[in-house]
Amino acid sequence: MKNKKFNNHKITPENPKWDNCIKRYDHLYDRTDDIRSEFNRDYNRILHSQLYRRLRHKTQVFFATKNDHICTRMEHVNHVASVSYTIANNLGFNTELTNAIAIGHDLGHPPFGHEGESILNKLSLDYAGQKFWHEGNGIYVCDNIGTLPSPEGFQQNLNLTYGVRDGIVSHCGEIDENHIKPRNEYIELYGMDRPSQYQPYTWEACVVKISDKISFLGRDIEDAIELRLLDKKQLLKLRTLIHDFANIHTLNNTILMHNLITDLCSNSSPEKGLVLSEDHLKLMNAVKEFNHENIYNHPRLLYYKKYSSLIINTLFETLGNMYDQNNLDSILKNITNIFPELARSFHSWLIKFSNLDLKEHKRKKLKNKIIYDIRSKKDYNKSIIDFIAGMTDNYAIKMYHEIISF
Repeated sequence: MKNKKFNNHKITPENPKWDNCIKRYDHLYDRTDDIRSEFNRDYNRILHSQLYRRLRHKTQVFFATKNDHICTRMEHVNHVASVSYTIANNLGFNTELTNAIAIGHDLGHPPFGHEGESILNKLSLDYAGQKFWHEGNGIYVCDNIGTLPSPEGFQQNLNLTYGVRDGIVSHCGEIDENHIKPRNEYIELYGMDRPSQYQPYTWEACVVKISDKISFLGRDIEDAIELRLLDKKQLLKLRTLIHDFANIHTLNNTILMHNLITDLCSNSSPEKGLVLSEDHLKLMNAVKEFNHENIYNHPRLLYYKKYSSLIINTLFETLGNMYDQNNLDSILKNITNIFPELARSFHSWLIKFSNLDLKEHKRKKLKNKIIYDIRSKKDYNKSIIDFIAGMTDNYAIKMYHEIISF
């Protein structure tokens, strides 16, 4: 049953935040016969982008697995979209806004999940002078990297609304908190330099924030069971804690999510915020603690962390050693004899996003932002980091093997 407690707080034209939420940083082409809302347009723009497609082969927890039943980043994003829709629909929020934020919230994740994020953060601090964190990278890639063709065939940036961009950069569900409420301030989103520095601007983005945590806890357990990472003693401990906190009798992700969702909807209000009952908050935190102790730090994952570090650092070093601001174009063309796919792909990347060859940029009908000045070594390093961050697990591994093969 829908309770619609927040119906007067959803983002609609009557909400004081509406005009800010639908702002775009540039004009997006109009269609006279378009029947979509601004947020639905954003949903479609994300859905059709390469940024979204690549989530299919990006790690959620288990790296580059060959098991078709293990959760990928794309599946996780779809779980978050499902959970946030259920909550938003029940409480009376704008479901088109939650849908757009949900499918876009993890676009900033690099290959190899949070370990890839950690490795790239170190490289970015050392060589580009800035942090790399997936929430911040999410808004960065939406604004600068993702493109779609205009009706005239020109590649242009996604140019999403403020409400969706804000939800992406402020979605972090890793923080242990209850009573989530939106902030009132309309801020410059690039002023954030760490996760959860600010609460989201809308209730809808707050819904995605809590849905992110609800979505991954039970699913990660199912994957660990599928991969036989948990022994009988660990499974017994897990069954005991979910029974004690929530009277759940089976290890089932859908049941766990259902209980958390219904509890959240029952206990939340505009006055209290989005809030779980004390028992269900303890359940969520206990499951999260169990996952960290028994899954995320499992020895088999630690081996893969070393492997992912080797791959990412090798890619960065290889491309970094090619730098020559006066001869970079010819170097990349010549190196195709040694690294055919890597050199070609990175050369195309620089044509699209740097001032390497502006005539070629124009010839290819590219009207996206130029974001790297290759006369700057720091900009060049940043271009490598962004290039690697956009890779899928499979492609990064493929490029690594191209480098080490003779």
